[in-house]
Amino acid sequence: MTTTPLNQLLEKMFAGDARALARLMTLVERDGADVGTILQAISPKLGKAFTIGITGPPGAGKSSLVDQLTTLLRKAGKTVGIIGIDPSSPFTGGALLGDRIRMTQHFLDKGVFIRSMATRGSHGGLSRATKDVIKLMDAAGHDYVLVETVGVGQTELDVMGATDTVIVALVPEAGDGVQVMKAGLMEIADIFVVNKADRDGAPRMQTELALMLELKYSARHPEPGDPPMWKIPVLPTQAVNNIGIRELFQAIEEHHRFLQDTGELVRKRKTRRREELLSRVEYEARRRLTTRAQTDPALAQLLDAVSEGTTDAYSASMQILGSEVFRTA
Repeated sequence: MTTTPLNQLLEKMFAGDARALARLMTLVERDGADVGTILQAISPKLGKAFTIGITGPPGAGKSSLVDQLTTLLRKAGKTVGIIGIDPSSPFTGGALLGDRIRMTQHFLDKGVFIRSMATRGSHGGLSRATKDVIKLMDAAGHDYVLVETVGVGQTELDVMGATDTVIVALVPEAGDGVQVMKAGLMEIADIFVVNKADRDGAPRMQTELALMLELKYSARHPEPGDPPMWKIPVLPTQAVNNIGIRELFQAIEEHHRFLQDTGELVRKRKTRRREELLSRVEYEARRRLTTRAQTDPALAQLLDAVSEGTTDAYSASMQILGSEVFRTA
């Protein structure tokens, strides 16, 4: 590896330099010309970290769960990367809340790296650059990467395509909302957590979730050769009091073993890489089209014609795909 400034940063990150890791994350988030070089360089070092997504509605105590899981993992000698997705500031575009403020006990722990990221307009609960930041934490040698979504409600489904195990955290007050959410957020869980389980309604919430899952299992009619089904646990926790966290981690470990033993971990990661390719092609095509329209009068005119309704989008898209727009940067 030649000693360019970028390669020096990569070498320092591989050697455990947290500042180098942070600078590389910033480069990836800015989506500059170095992104391709960075991702290519770290590719051979990926796949060692186990990734856990924690999602759920606002007020479910996701940050407290992440905080307590991190403490448990550190006591076990594991290194941890934490990505906290926060709402974007409407003025700066940066992270508005800053999860690092809520996890002060881990600030000085060299075995924990915390990164707050803004959604920057993404509506799936994650920033568009989140997957690349996860890769950097993996390449930097973290044993576990915990991803906390922004907490906007039912739309946080991106985490399913970015992590190995998805924890959906709910609170007793969400009881009547379970039926509303189950078609979206509720369908992605590998583990359900009823947090703040000391509150009224927690047993009812657990029962409702368990019944919903039983209906799901009973409606399934597996064919020969179908993969075995993971039985989704429903766990009560009180994260702020460190109650139920050890049981939650045991469930995470059981799911990890299930994924490994059944080959699902390999399959999920293959699917993730394939979907990432399609997503990147889609993003790059849109970027190039938008950039080219600023200097290409014919293309700009075509876009205007579609927006005015004088040309249909299908015909215009076929015309664009047959042009040289995507054959030049």
